[in-house]
Parts: sequence; C-alpha cells; structure tokens
Amino acid sequence: MVALVVILFPPLLIAFLLVMERVEEPLRRPTSRREVAEFVDTATLGEVDTLTNSGVGRAMGRWRSRRRVKRATPPLV
Repeated sequence: MVALVVILFPPLLIAFLLVMERVEEPLRRPTSRREVAEFVDTATLGEVDTLTNSGVGRAMGRWRSRRRVKRATPPLV
C-alpha cells in the first residue's frame, strides 16, 4: 500500500499543479482599459452588483464568462 502511494503521489501532485495553473492564469492577467470600457458599456445589473460587493476581479470574471457563453451560441437564422 505504501509503495502504491509513493508511486501515485508525484503524478497526482503534478496533475493538480497543472490544473491549478490553468485556474490561476486568468486571475494573473491584468484587466485592460479596453475591457473596462466595454464592461462599463455592456455590464448587466448583476455584474455591477458583483463589482460593488466583490471587487473588479470577480466582476470581470463574471462578465468574461457571460461573453464567452454569448460567443459560443450559434446565431439563429
């Protein structure tokens, strides 16, 4: 059992670190002026509420995820 733990721990740790790096990458990226201007123009009431309660980082994350979903949906023809 100990040998199994010794063998599996390093790959699992590396996998966890790779996943966390992908999670942290958007958080490390600074918000550009263009994104802030676009946020101010297109933010919903919920996103503005998130901005006031949780700060710029979480509000921009919510706004970016909404834009990503909006782009992913194909146009209705």
